[in-house]
Order: sequence, then structure tokens, then C-alpha cells
Amino acid sequence: MVKPFNVTDHIQASLGLGYLASNVRDRHNVEILDCIKDRVTPLKFRDYINRKKPDLIGIQCYTFDIYPVKEMLEASKEIGAVTVLGGPQPSAEPVETMEFFGNMIDFMFVGEAETGFSKLADKLGGSLEFDFDKIEGLVWRQDNNVNVNRTFLVHDLDKINGVAWDLIKPEEYPEAQHGAFFKRFPIAPIMVTRGCPYECTFCAGKLISGRKFRKRSIESVLDEITMLYRDHGIREFHIIDDNFTLDKRYAKDLLKSLRGLNLGISWAVPNGIRMDTLDDELLILMKETGLYLISLGIESGSDKILKAMKKGITVDSIRRAVSLIRNHGIEIAGFFILGFPKETIDDIKATIGFSLELDLIRANYFTYLPFPGTESYKELKAQGKLGGIDLKKFFFMAASFTPEGIDKRTLKKLQRQAFLRFFLRPRIMLKNLSQIKTFNHFRYLFMRAVRWMFMK
Repeated sequence: MVKPFNVTDHIQASLGLGYLASNVRDRHNVEILDCIKDRVTPLKFRDYINRKKPDLIGIQCYTFDIYPVKEMLEASKEIGAVTVLGGPQPSAEPVETMEFFGNMIDFMFVGEAETGFSKLADKLGGSLEFDFDKIEGLVWRQDNNVNVNRTFLVHDLDKINGVAWDLIKPEEYPEAQHGAFFKRFPIAPIMVTRGCPYECTFCAGKLISGRKFRKRSIESVLDEITMLYRDHGIREFHIIDDNFTLDKRYAKDLLKSLRGLNLGISWAVPNGIRMDTLDDELLILMKETGLYLISLGIESGSDKILKAMKKGITVDSIRRAVSLIRNHGIEIAGFFILGFPKETIDDIKATIGFSLELDLIRANYFTYLPFPGTESYKELKAQGKLGGIDLKKFFFMAASFTPEGIDKRTLKKLQRQAFLRFFLRPRIMLKNLSQIKTFNHFRYLFMRAVRWMFMK
């Protein structure tokens, strides 16, 4: 199971690979290779698989990974390994992705793959006898046609094995986690719920985990936290769900039980949570159990653009949510999108101004990315407006897409101005500088800042 080499200042354990590995390891020998953490170059990857000679190589693939993945698949085929691809890109465009990689790829999976991948591994290993069309979520070829099987969501999340943490070794990951800043170290990401029923037009999360909201039992979550604390020395947890607080009663019950463990941990929600799910009782429990930062997907300072995004929030409701959170002494990081389709320069300036008005400790200004499979992507594709996108630079900081009337240079200039105006305010700059923990942490933050500010 492989996580491709790519950006080297954002290094977080892959829960997806950890879940897949744990659900086949009782019947197959499995290793997880994180090429980013272990600094595995294409040449080192070739050396690794030539030494290990795996029968099957499974690779996680985001849209911006397709060219590095192509190099990995070429090397995999040189040793005759069966190649399997999963993740957002094949889930979004299974047929197109299969065709892009051609004969270098044997199988792919759409959506959650714990069930289907286990069956495929067993079938290829000779211990399972049924046809490929019976394997949930499998993408496969037959007579030069690409077949995409029905996807499958695990409704009872406790029925799948937990993450193979002993193969991942989260305590070995550096100070380059998803949220950039942290309170304690080492850190482990965990997933408590899956699924998102919301309609945000730019988000690809539903392509993997579907719309149906599902949650693990509180007991299983506490067991995982306790094990990571005891066996791996983890002292901070990042809940990376899309909707941890969607079921407020569940979240409150979980936090009450976590409080009872009295572990003295810290935790954060770097992926963000829905601000319209918060209330005073929940925020009190969050802070009591060690939460120090909430990330919010604010996205825009224009009600017109928020409506076009189908966010289901308004500028006024954002103000109220930020005030509610800050009343409890919890810091906030805000996410903003610049260059959404049909957005104007005035809309972007309104978003930047709004971000400066809010009581945030950090703000991240993403240039809009048309993720394959999303509603906004499909609309742009139907309008013939995706032709100029370079997938080798499909990053939030590269202005891969610009709306009509705004060129790439202008959008990048606005993005840089936003970062500088936000972070160069003395109070904000001093607050963030005071939260840098080590020289290594500073080095990763500096690398990330340079990439965001100057990538073209």
C-alpha cells in the first residue's frame, strides 16, 4: 500500500491505507510505504519494489498525483506486480482515469474500498471464487471495456477493522501535519464519522464517503485513542471528519466519555466543522477535553457567492458562529476560496476584507480548484471552461482555474495580498510566532509559506 511522493511540507498519515491494510493483513502480508514521509524518490521507489517484489501494489491517488503515480505504475509493471488504484481521482472519474493510465493499471476502486479490496486480494490470492463483477466498487476491464461496479458503503463502521497503526507508526511523523500548528506532539489523525449530506458544489468528499452520515461506536473511538496514547505516545489528536459535530448528541456523549479518561491530551479539527452545528454545551465540552482550535470553512465574504456554492450559511451567520466560539476562548482558523466561478475582483476583495474583520488566529486562502466529479466541475466542463488546466499544477496555491475577467497573475496577486494583510498584522504575527514549537516546526512552516506565496 503506497502513498505517492509529492509535496514535502504537508506530511500526514494516510488513514485510508491504514484501514485497507488492517482488513487484509490477517490473510496477506502487507506493508505501507509513505513516500512523502520516508522521502522516497521515484528511483528509491524502484529500488524498494525490486527488493520487496510485491505481488500487488495499491496506490492512493489524488488528482494532483496522477503524474507521480504514472511513474510508480511504470516501475510496478516492470516487476510484473498487479496494480490497484484508489482514492479521490479514480472515485471521481473512474473511466477517464483508467484510460489515462492504460495498461499500467489493472484495477481501481470507487468510494470506500475496505470490503471490495479485501475481496479482490482474496480472489487474486486464489482463496475466493467469484467473478470480478461481484466485487463492490471495483473498476476493471473486460474485452477492452471499462466496467465500474456498484459502490458500497459500510453502514456499521465497527464491522471493519481499525487502522493498522503498527504499520503506519504515527509517532515517527514530523511536525508537518495537516493543521500546520499544534499544541502537543506527537500527533495522530483519527476518523470518527463518515459521510456528508450537504450540497457544497466545490467539495469532492461525498465521492469517497457518500452522503449517508455514519458514526463509529463511542467505545471503539475511545479504544483507539487510548491505544495510540499508550502504545505510540500520541499526545494530540486531529479529528479529520467532514462532519464530526453533525450529530450533536453523539458528539457530546463522546466528549463526556473522553473527559472521563483524563488523559490530558489536546485535539483539533483541522478539516473544519459545520459552524451551524455548534452550541454552548458542545463548545464547553470541546474545550474541557483539550480542544484548542476549530477550523471553519467560511469560504466567502459574499452572500451571493455563498449561495452559488450552496454552503447553506450567510455572512451574518458566520459572524455569529465566530463570536460564539470565541466567547469560549477557543481559537479559530478560517478557510477561504478565491476565484470561484463567476466571482469578480470585488467579490474576492470582499472575502479578504471579511477575513480581516473576523476574530481569527489564522486564515488560509485557497484558489478555487475544480475537483473532478463535483457539481461545479461538471458545470464548467459542460461549458467548455476547463481546457487550460494543468494537472501537474493542480494545487490550491497555483490558480489552476480563474473565473472570467480575472487572469492567473491577478488571482495570485490577490491571494498573496490576502496572506500578507492577514498575517503581517502585529497581533496576529506575534500570536503565530509564539506557537512555533521547534526549529524543525519552523522549517516546515517556512517551506509551506514559500510554496503558498510563490508557486506559479
